[in-house]
Amino acid sequence: MKQNEWPLWEVFLRSKQGLDHRHVGSLHAADAAQAVNMARDVYTRRMEGVSIWVVPSSAITASDPDDKGALFEPMADKVYRHPTFYKLPREVEHM
Repeated sequence: MKQNEWPLWEVFLRSKQGLDHRHVGSLHAADAAQAVNMARDVYTRRMEGVSIWVVPSSAITASDPDDKGALFEPMADKVYRHPTFYKLPREVEHM
């Protein structure tokens, strides 16, 4: 990293309608507090968010898309993990 360059942060936002945080973009900031404030200004202009996460890009480890076969195909034979075998009671929300 260059001396005058701020680290890159990945921004995740949870909307009022959703329960999960979604990646909405990236920005450069000096620290986490500044990244949250900048993310609020950039990604929640219409008051659509209820929670913001910022994560240093350097802290994220991702799988290689070329390895998707080795990572995900073994799950195809575990049909018991699919939710189609379970009936949820009406009292259970957000599933």
